[in-house]
Amino acid sequence: MAHPPLVREMVLITIRGIYRRHITREKLTQPDLEGFNWTQLGNDDWREERLNGEKVKTFRRRMAVYPDRAGSLTIGAFAHQLTLTDEKDDWFEHAVLSEPVTLEVAPAPDAGTWWFPVRDLKISDQWSNSPDQLKPGEGVLRVVRIEALGVTPEMLPPMPELTSPSAMIFPHPEKRFVELSPNGPQSFAFWRWTIRPSNDTSTIVEPLSFDYFDTANRVVRSVTISAQRVAYGDVVPDALAATPDATPNPARLPGWGLAVLASVVGLLGTIYGCSGRQWHGLKALQRFGPLDPLARQLRRAARRGQIQEVRRSAIAMLERDGPSDRRAKLLRHLDTAVFSPARDTCPLVPFARSFLA
Repeated sequence: MAHPPLVREMVLITIRGIYRRHITREKLTQPDLEGFNWTQLGNDDWREERLNGEKVKTFRRRMAVYPDRAGSLTIGAFAHQLTLTDEKDDWFEHAVLSEPVTLEVAPAPDAGTWWFPVRDLKISDQWSNSPDQLKPGEGVLRVVRIEALGVTPEMLPPMPELTSPSAMIFPHPEKRFVELSPNGPQSFAFWRWTIRPSNDTSTIVEPLSFDYFDTANRVVRSVTISAQRVAYGDVVPDALAATPDATPNPARLPGWGLAVLASVVGLLGTIYGCSGRQWHGLKALQRFGPLDPLARQLRRAARRGQIQEVRRSAIAMLERDGPSDRRAKLLRHLDTAVFSPARDTCPLVPFARSFLA
């Protein structure tokens, strides 16, 4: 190797054999690999090839080993136990041994952080919808995807804590898996959070950062995922930020001209209704009292304990009736009670009663 490997850095090894006789049975026995963690990169590969015009069989096994301590470490001999056939068609046993290989392993830098040597690293930051254009009471799912070549899943950094001065953040269990390739294991991790502003305007999610060692260029690098603004849409914050107890404008009675005009419009509406056509104003009445279909859906879902239906009906009423500071706060309190890791009850019926009051 051009550089001595560091502790936990991937070292690729290939066990290769060339055979000219017929092989009846075979088994490769590997050494204990003391001082190393290891993983096999796929199945053994048998092929028929030509070497200097002679037809031969070749065997190939690809492995990745990871030294777990500094110093002089030896990869012992691999033994290929073969059952061959002689000229009389009799079987006989024969073993082919590889030569031991000694590596000088350098210690990992003592940086006080997670030691993460990786050959290639790719990171993506994805959001389920636009984080700065949320609807009232809506949350957003953030997914950070880590793809690292040359490490196994347990070598990836732990999922960091996402912080914000005023957002409600609900972390999800992380997911990890690995794909094997001739160039080493390709490990993936998915870090996921659900985020909602805890106030009525917007909030900032703090950046994420961690260090890793680039084994291809032999340098330490830093990764920073920038901060992100999470907010309701442009129209909603101004309405939601209005003070509930602000002094309303004084009421004014319409003049006589407007009263006469209202009477004429009412008479025309009555004549139009008696003509047998549908009066579309009835749809507006459905928003009130027992006629409201969304209110009926909300009560029914609350009684059945259907959390998603309760939230969907409540958000639909907010979109239909316009922003409401009181209703938005009730929805935030519900999300805190339902999605909090320490929750023990789902107060859906009291929520529905207060939301529709």
